[in-house]
Amino acid sequence: MRDLGVGFSYLMQGQRWVFRHGRWFGFGLLPGLVTLVLYAAALAGLVAGADDVTSWATPFADDWTSPWQGLLRGTLTALLFALGLFLAVITFTAVTLLVGQPFYESLSEQVDRTEGGRVPTSDLPLWRELWISARDSLRILLRVAFYGVILFACGFIPVAGQSVVPVIGFCVSGFFLTEELTAVALQRRGVPFGERLALLRARRLRALGFGVPLVLAFLVPFVAVLLMPGAVAGATLMARAMVPEGEAADAGAPGAAPQPPAAPQPPAAPAGATPPPVHWPEAGREG
Repeated sequence: MRDLGVGFSYLMQGQRWVFRHGRWFGFGLLPGLVTLVLYAAALAGLVAGADDVTSWATPFADDWTSPWQGLLRGTLTALLFALGLFLAVITFTAVTLLVGQPFYESLSEQVDRTEGGRVPTSDLPLWRELWISARDSLRILLRVAFYGVILFACGFIPVAGQSVVPVIGFCVSGFFLTEELTAVALQRRGVPFGERLALLRARRLRALGFGVPLVLAFLVPFVAVLLMPGAVAGATLMARAMVPEGEAADAGAPGAAPQPPAAPQPPAAPAGATPPPVHWPEAGREG
């Protein structure tokens, strides 16, 4: 259970870091604000057109009398908006990280720089980094959707569906949110997607201590915008602890040159053996 507190401490350290470096806090807010505006516009459009969508989807109810027609279409409209809101919550972080890839890369590098030691950098072009980030985010979203379907079905189990299942859902979301945030720093260290998941599974409680509080906070989109810079900073600090300096960092880094094999060393002389005689070169004779 101690690891839960360790994960939460990384989250708090990240928030303190961005407040101590105010310029980077403002810098890290920009992607979240852009994404928030886009999502707000999309949700506003959904609210404006939800009635038309439900009317189009239920032509069989055109001849129904009141209140049944209004009850059916009102319920479907509410469900449609709830679905849109749910998708917005679970995709907000992934889209923000994708939109803000250059911003968060710079912020993460600055955290490494201020903490001292090695500052890994990626030699990949921006389009390649965006492609890798989008591909990995899609993998995460597919996993979240898979677990979401299972947990939705389990939600119909009496008692457990209303108590245990929501807790498991928050834990699943928190784990994968931690993966998305630590990916900013781990990708620069050359750690591929599968190895990142393995690193976090080995520290599952630490990942939950970091991610679950963020999931709860991210249910309010504006709070998500405010916490995102500190979340990236804290995830970088966690990544530094997961992959210490020099531990397989250079070998997997993009663009890193392969290290030449070490030269073979002569076998050591056995203990007590007489060392071989030393032959000194003869000095040159004069004239």
